[in-house]
Amino acid sequence: MKILMLTPYLPYPPSDGGQVRSYALIKRLSKKHDITLVCFTREHNTGDQVSHMQQFCRKVLIFQRGKAWTIPNILRTGFSPYPFLVMIYFTPDIKSRLEQEIVSGNYDLIHAETFYVMPYLPIHDLPTVLVEQTIMSRVFNHYVETEKRWYYKPLLLIDVAKIRYWEKHFWKKADKLVAVSIEDARIMEKMVPKLKVEVVPNGVGEDFENILPRTHYNKTILYMGNYKWMQNWEAAHILATRVFPLIKKRIPDAKLAITGQFMTDQVRALRSPDIDIVELKDYDRKGVVDAYKKAGLLVAPIYGPGGTRLKILAAMASMVPVVTTPLGAEGYGAKDGESILIGSTPQEMADKAAVILKNRNLYEKIARSAKKLVESGFTWGPITASLEAVYREITHAKKRL
Repeated sequence: MKILMLTPYLPYPPSDGGQVRSYALIKRLSKKHDITLVCFTREHNTGDQVSHMQQFCRKVLIFQRGKAWTIPNILRTGFSPYPFLVMIYFTPDIKSRLEQEIVSGNYDLIHAETFYVMPYLPIHDLPTVLVEQTIMSRVFNHYVETEKRWYYKPLLLIDVAKIRYWEKHFWKKADKLVAVSIEDARIMEKMVPKLKVEVVPNGVGEDFENILPRTHYNKTILYMGNYKWMQNWEAAHILATRVFPLIKKRIPDAKLAITGQFMTDQVRALRSPDIDIVELKDYDRKGVVDAYKKAGLLVAPIYGPGGTRLKILAAMASMVPVVTTPLGAEGYGAKDGESILIGSTPQEMADKAAVILKNRNLYEKIARSAKKLVESGFTWGPITASLEAVYREITHAKKRL
């Protein structure tokens, strides 16, 4: 098949969940299909990173996405029916360039990652697969709920309403709609009655697929994240200020490593004698893997909804037991006390972290069960095959019309 794939980022280096997903899928799809990648680069992306993707793609079309918080983006949003999330990708010639590409490319289908790239597609008659990595209206609604500056909330709520409207609009418009978890699919079907949502899950990062199957018990607690995302800087703050102090009372020699890319000043300020802040470059994949190898436990106080938490799959693949919230545990079918430990409050998470760090038998059990769970359902070969089945279904349906 000839596939035109749109992503709101350059998939390489795979430094956050969406990039991990797109990079892994493109590598595998390219073995049997011709892919033209249309993506939005950032200021930190390099020519070498674009060239890396060209080895898998027949063509790579680049649009530059600048800084989000600019006066033109804010003004465009104010005068547009679209939300800020859409308008930060605005490029004057994008529709005309994509129209030219679609007309000349003889494509079989369009694959769009996230609804917020859909407004930039010109009118076309190609079958379209829309993949939602998370339900963005839920993500931003959580942000509004936690925003302490009351005078911002009315404007933010208007933007959330716009996101919700256009999400549902493009969900109904796509020929096939795909979610990454059963939980997200059910929510989407509830938001739009009679909507049918396929599930093509995320997989563990490629760097973790062949990691040695061994536990490495120690009292270093890890949180891993890309701190451009609000769920991650929120979780890091809750862990450092509310969960970790309770763990220290039970496990005095415990240490915390808050690790990841694109650190904010607020995250850096969490550093203390027992809390290490480890900043990684977006291309430092070895640094990510090494962080899991050194960790004894992943604690993820995730209260922001959406998607499948790839950091948790990476920990499971590394045989690092996980303590998280019910929201953090969504998406993989992990069971509390068997392959994961779940606590709703900081106190509950701290209690469960202390229990597993004091009980080596429980530690081994959770780590091994989690590893089996990842191997049984979250590797990229079967996931790619599931996506190809979606492709075949919509292209065959189009031919019958």
